[in-house]
Amino acid sequence: MTIEAPQSSRFIDDFKAELKPRLREFRNSLGLIRENWTAMMGIVMVLFIVLMALFAPFLAPPQTAGDPMQIPADLSLPKPPFQEGLPLLGTGGNGIDIYYGVVWGARTTVVTSLYVVLTAALIGLVLGGLAGFYGGKIDEIIMRFTDIFLSMPALILAMAIASILTKNLENMMFALIIVWWPSYARLIRGQVLSVRENTYVEASRAIGCKRNRILFKHIIPNSISPLIVSITLDLGAVALVSASLSYIGFGVGPGYAEWGRMISDGQRWFLSTITYNGVSYTPWWALVFPGLALLIFTMGCSLIGDGLRDILDPRSRRG
Repeated sequence: MTIEAPQSSRFIDDFKAELKPRLREFRNSLGLIRENWTAMMGIVMVLFIVLMALFAPFLAPPQTAGDPMQIPADLSLPKPPFQEGLPLLGTGGNGIDIYYGVVWGARTTVVTSLYVVLTAALIGLVLGGLAGFYGGKIDEIIMRFTDIFLSMPALILAMAIASILTKNLENMMFALIIVWWPSYARLIRGQVLSVRENTYVEASRAIGCKRNRILFKHIIPNSISPLIVSITLDLGAVALVSASLSYIGFGVGPGYAEWGRMISDGQRWFLSTITYNGVSYTPWWALVFPGLALLIFTMGCSLIGDGLRDILDPRSRRG
């Protein structure tokens, strides 16, 4: 007479058996990342902005009684950076503290990018997975609905949605989510259509696995590698588009710690000349410092995405 192992013991054994190859693959990926100097440079650049966002309350303690994202202003002309008795990076239009705006703008950008990309990716993952796996009328309905959004220019559509809503950060993120999810849905659908024809999927059907289990255990996990790369690249793209919306007046309002808004305020003074302590200045700092922060974040995301694309491509490993 044989005694069967308890259900919990079998579950733990199966989990350990499945975890070992995944940990080995993760270690191999970390090794490839360390060997990829562009990915490492991107990680350093993005990590710099993320740490700035996390430690914003300590790097630039809130100076306003309400929303810490509101940049303190003294209604004076711009003043140059690195001057004794002035904010570290100088002041911009209406005397806003550039250093304060850059630091808290990092938090605005990181939160906006993560929220928009992850929410849009989740929507695209579910809809694209369902469309590719079930096909038929479900595929037709989801894809035709997706095509409606893809047929419109992304920035124009975001501007149209943002113009209808109140100008604030939440509505701007909502507009960007509406713009971003269709590309993820189409990407995942294509991957699912390819993966579902593999032998292991047919074997799962043959032994009687339920369709939802096949989809979420076998097909989706093997379809998300391109999605991971796309998410990484889109973090920088979302930051750039959100800054563009604020720059042209469809994003957050004046005085908010958002790099696009600060660049918009700073460019008004870029060709002007001011005098401080008898020295004439062109207020380049009001435009350059927030623009430099935006450049670091977007370039870092692009470098990480390019590195992940090489690492997740099995053909590159054979080389």
